[in-house]
Amino acid sequence: MTVLANGIGEKYELVVGLEVHAQLSTLSKVFSADSAAFGAGPNQHVSAISLGHPGTLPFLNKRAVEYAVKMGLACNCSINLNNSFARKNYFYADLPKGYQITQDHAPICLGGYVPVKLADGTEKKLAIHHIHMEEDAGKSMHDQHHADSLIDLNRAGVPLLEIVTQPDMRSAEEAGQFLTETRKILRYLDICDGNMEEGSMRCDANISVRLRGATEYGNRCEVKNLNSIRNVQRAIEHEFARQVAVIEAGGYIDQNTLNFNADTGETSVLRSKEMANDYRYFPEPDLMPLALTEQYVDNIRKSLPALPSQLYHKYLDLGLSAYDASVITADKDVAHYFEELIKATDHYKAAANWIMGAVKSYLNDHDVAISNFAVTPANLAGLIKLIDAGVINNSVASHKLFPAMVKEPGKKADELAQELNLLISADNDDVNQFIKAAIAKFPDKVKEYQKGKKGVLGLFMGEIMKLSKGKIDPQKTNQLLIKELEVK
Repeated sequence: MTVLANGIGEKYELVVGLEVHAQLSTLSKVFSADSAAFGAGPNQHVSAISLGHPGTLPFLNKRAVEYAVKMGLACNCSINLNNSFARKNYFYADLPKGYQITQDHAPICLGGYVPVKLADGTEKKLAIHHIHMEEDAGKSMHDQHHADSLIDLNRAGVPLLEIVTQPDMRSAEEAGQFLTETRKILRYLDICDGNMEEGSMRCDANISVRLRGATEYGNRCEVKNLNSIRNVQRAIEHEFARQVAVIEAGGYIDQNTLNFNADTGETSVLRSKEMANDYRYFPEPDLMPLALTEQYVDNIRKSLPALPSQLYHKYLDLGLSAYDASVITADKDVAHYFEELIKATDHYKAAANWIMGAVKSYLNDHDVAISNFAVTPANLAGLIKLIDAGVINNSVASHKLFPAMVKEPGKKADELAQELNLLISADNDDVNQFIKAAIAKFPDKVKEYQKGKKGVLGLFMGEIMKLSKGKIDPQKTNQLLIKELEVK
């Protein structure tokens, strides 16, 4: 790993642009009826079209177009109503036709941005250049056989969106946040699962450096096929240090395509960088131009769900902290559960605490997704209502009532609390008996309290909770205890 001397890096500015490839969750491929499902045996989801046989003709998957428009609208892009496709020519074994059908001069989404929030609280809109549709290539495996490379063409023809940013990022953190937010948007729209480990979301990073204050961009290197957000950040950090070190030593940055080694954290040259003319783009003769209407785009716009950034700001307006809002919106299903929960209760902070506390702990411990969680939002709201009404305390609700609700999800919180005899006694005589019993048990501690050692209150309260089996109002009991101790 290249390490720069102190202060050297401050002379330079990092410039990063990303190309994010997202596999769309359509049932079939983008230009054929082959299944697009992940996980089949090698070369099971292929046909004459995806194998590139002579005489076969592609036909466009309209669901892929709908998903592309959804992503464009969610990323604040302009939707191009007049689309066309092109052939991008290059030979590789996992591309049977010898070319890829993609979009060149007329991509479906133009401009736009993704809002991100950095660790220091800075909010920034990271600009998108365009989003285009294309087909994926197959998968080459070079480590499965001692002498041969193996090719699996199941992935060939799976629909992809390529999200191409402007060279708008100035740190590895910004790149990481862009990917995090983009993945959230894809998942909220339910158009891609965003699983980088399985390759359904991949990233190439274009990285260059320039002197601070300079306006010209330096020569960029493209790091290919990064399979995790952390690896994207590591590759950027390494390339910044490497490129600065080369320039400081009087060298020149060659415009190469690089590979990133996750074990060493270093990059190496894969090949010299292709230029657009190397691909010999020309209009795809087998596909008609794609014409969309304003009404079509409007209908999709009306169908969009609430997006993570919208919910984040909504929750801030409801009084949640930035941390709470970030945790809840990080996962689409958690946010959906929380949305249903706050329809049934207006105790928003308590609702957030239960989601991030007892509910999250249970889900983690039992490896259950919140979409399969037995306790409905309405039932959880019932538990919150009992606490707010002062008829059950937090401790009993958390340790006794909540586990009972998980075991018997068909019963409401108030029913279970009644059945299990968990409700706080409204009889002051009972509470006073518990207080007197606790005081009688610790006469020495009574004297300590009267000499000013107020910390012993916790000992008395613990004993009272034990005697009452938690069926007391802690705040009210604490006041009665103090009153009793002060008259002793």
